[in-house]
Amino acid sequence: EDGTIQGFFDTLQLPYAGGGVFDSALCMDKHFMKIVLQAAGIPVAPWVTVEETRWRRDPDGVRVDAAGLGFPSFVKPARAGSSVGVSKVHEAAELDAALELAFAEDGKVLIEPAIVGREVEVAVLEGRGEDSARASLPGEIVLTTREFYDFEGKYLGGDGADVVCPADLTDDQIARIREIGARAFDAVDGRGLARVDVFLTGTGDIVVNELNTMPGFTPISMYPKCWVASGLSYGDLITELIELARA
Repeated sequence: EDGTIQGFFDTLQLPYAGGGVFDSALCMDKHFMKIVLQAAGIPVAPWVTVEETRWRRDPDGVRVDAAGLGFPSFVKPARAGSSVGVSKVHEAAELDAALELAFAEDGKVLIEPAIVGREVEVAVLEGRGEDSARASLPGEIVLTTREFYDFEGKYLGGDGADVVCPADLTDDQIARIREIGARAFDAVDGRGLARVDVFLTGTGDIVVNELNTMPGFTPISMYPKCWVASGLSYGDLITELIELARA
């Protein structure tokens, strides 16, 4: 997921499906991914990046920075996937424990305000030849009893979060989400595929949360479900990824 295997394959001149070295490495690091998206004019949530060395040296300064973002907030490792080590922090008293949990996974951690809005995801495929990147119909993570879409909800079929695709959105919202998903893919020099996760706020703004260049591909995962809802079967989706790699 971080581009190292892709670099090995490139060295051996072996074709492979999916992301390349650069987009994989970039999107694995949420800090640098946000910087690139922001530079491309794509809205992202505000954030503070905290190195573990700073947390050990200046915990009070980190607490002040976190308070500036407000609560509730999310604390997440910068370079871990699948929501491992992620915590929702409801008040300042919960911050220290959340940081320790995240630092157990990575020496660099992001703190972000909790965006109030619908969690919408769109599946993106690289374009063929001179064609632009293609975005599926969006899907939505509907939380019922789960606080956020964590590892259990994503991979273990835990209760409390439903994957709905296509999402119940207006034609305008669908068009804007697909457009920003393709733009985000291009901004990170995307190859093969990516899932683009966004928030749709109550005021209609679209804020990109992250790109995943190695999205879940299980039967309950959003990426294949979005393409199936868009008219591309699971088998044809795999064929398309292989043909993109061959090209």
